[in-house]
Amino acid sequence: MARKRSRTAVLKRQREVKKSEKQALKREKREIRKEEAPDQEQVATREDLAGYGFPVDEAEEGDTSDSTSAE
Repeated sequence: MARKRSRTAVLKRQREVKKSEKQALKREKREIRKEEAPDQEQVATREDLAGYGFPVDEAEEGDTSDSTSAE
């Protein structure tokens, strides 16, 4: 005769299965993202940095003409 599983054991097994399926799905999504954009470097724009609350100096952009013509 087959042994009847308790309700808690069944629920525990269902949680374990659900957790392992979620982990497998995350692994698959990560692999898909890697295949779509290999060796592609992500760089934040000035608007992105400002949106995150980082201070953005507008003078850094390329005003090197002042430093070469002082005298």
